[in-house]
Amino acid sequence: MLLLDNVPADLGIVVVIPCFNESLLLNTLDALLNCTRSDCSTEIIVVLNASENADEKIIFQNNETKKYFLEWKKKHLDYKLKFYLIEACLLPKKYAGVGLARKIGMDEAYLRFEKSTQKNKIIACMDADSLCEKNYFTALENHFLKNPKTPACSIYFEHPVNGNEFSKEVYEGIIQYELFLRYYNQGLRYAGFPFAFHTIGSSMAVRAEVYKKQGGMNKRKAGEDFYFLQKIMLLGFFSELNETKIIPSPRPSNRVPFGTGKAIQKWLDEKNNSYSAYHPQSFIDIKKLFDTIESCYQKNNFSDFLLVLPNTVQLFLAENNFSERVKEWNENSTSKKYFLKRFFSWFDGFTMLKFMHYVRDEHYGLMDLQTTVSQLLELRNKGFEKNNFSAEAQLKLLREIERSENYFSNLDKM
Repeated sequence: MLLLDNVPADLGIVVVIPCFNESLLLNTLDALLNCTRSDCSTEIIVVLNASENADEKIIFQNNETKKYFLEWKKKHLDYKLKFYLIEACLLPKKYAGVGLARKIGMDEAYLRFEKSTQKNKIIACMDADSLCEKNYFTALENHFLKNPKTPACSIYFEHPVNGNEFSKEVYEGIIQYELFLRYYNQGLRYAGFPFAFHTIGSSMAVRAEVYKKQGGMNKRKAGEDFYFLQKIMLLGFFSELNETKIIPSPRPSNRVPFGTGKAIQKWLDEKNNSYSAYHPQSFIDIKKLFDTIESCYQKNNFSDFLLVLPNTVQLFLAENNFSERVKEWNENSTSKKYFLKRFFSWFDGFTMLKFMHYVRDEHYGLMDLQTTVSQLLELRNKGFEKNNFSAEAQLKLLREIERSENYFSNLDKM
């Protein structure tokens, strides 16, 4: 263990926050401090991190952050909510990044939980420039109590879309970016994809015992949240926590190769005034596969099955050795349920992205985002006004839809 303080017997929530070259950490800490206390004890672990070859500006900012953190901590002592800082500022340059920083903090959280007698032990993740609603702790605690089968959850989020903290262009960009995220998620839900959940590192939580059994967090420099949650979703009963809200920052950044900060920086650099998205027909096509795949169970010849699929899906499956895969799944499945689980273990979130990129590049191209959203809403029979339907209005509607859905995996009902 890196933290030597005694572990409260009732420790039930640990929030892990990677912190790299960050000047806004105290805002995040203030938001957490202002949260209503849960019945269990809660700890916040900030992982101040940098590569062994970090430049002087980053080293200086990290030192300033440490100083501010220690001063802030002295003024905010609470026996139910404790704040800790782990310094990891000489990480090997090959692995240094948000994935390794999360792993260091989450591994430490698990070790501390080994000394807790609490039944529910929750490791949550935030980012060092995110805020949260006041009921964040109590909502986490209640969610895992009320859903004893859920191994982990995605937590509802909303980026700020107006204000004085950022430029007009940043707010315009974040509206488009979040609208794209929700459009894609809603497209997956329309298609019947069982893992249609947001995978965002600043808004997720996992049971400590599940974290351990699944091998912990990976060391990816970006996308660590996506790959981590894909593994967890395969366990079944993955859930959404919509009773609280995370507020990620919309600010531009080049710290990671993709994600919110990178997308906004690209928006500003290219001076865009519109956003493109996957063609809605992509979701219509793949829905046909998901609706009919169970008919391949215990079927030796499924050429007739392939022929009724859209051409885009047929070609994608052929390129990915689908026929051989089906034979293997049938040979190793004792029921339709296990056949489908084997199928979706292959056709997971990563394979879905491969399909979307394939149809984008080889068949449909991209479309204007607002047009795709309107078409998808029509497909899903969701109410909306076509006239003067701005991107911000579309985003507001998709937020309302998602927060009210409490989506669950269809596989869990079998």
